[in-house]
Amino acid sequence: MKVYRDNCCFNRPFDDQSQLRIKLESEAKLRIQDEIRAGRLQLIWSYILELENDNNPYDERKMQINEWKKHAIIDIQETPEIIDVANSFIHHRVRKVDALHIACAINSKCDYFLTTDDKVLKKNNLIEEISIIDPFGFVKEIDL
Repeated sequence: MKVYRDNCCFNRPFDDQSQLRIKLESEAKLRIQDEIRAGRLQLIWSYILELENDNNPYDERKMQINEWKKHAIIDIQETPEIIDVANSFIHHRVRKVDALHIACAINSKCDYFLTTDDKVLKKNNLIEEISIIDPFGFVKEIDL
């Protein structure tokens, strides 16, 4: 099963853990990472993940996230097809960077797009090509 995690998902364990939702999503994200390391889930990486992470102002976080690239089975590069798909999502009021993430996930035939971004999660019903879900919901749905 292929999964794509956007930058907010990668960054979730660095957020304020005093909130229950953030704590649950962080724990789920760590569980997913264990499954990726064990080879039971396949991670997809992309040029937009790299670009967004390169702009991370926190060097330690940036380094830790970059380490996940070596676990990815695919590193998606920008193509005209990805741009076209992303543009179709922008018409649904998906932010450009989020649209590019989703388009990369679809292009690589991911089963799930994992995010903690509420604005992206609300677009799940508009985007039929992939299941958009938060890490905690994903862990519950596939019974990890």
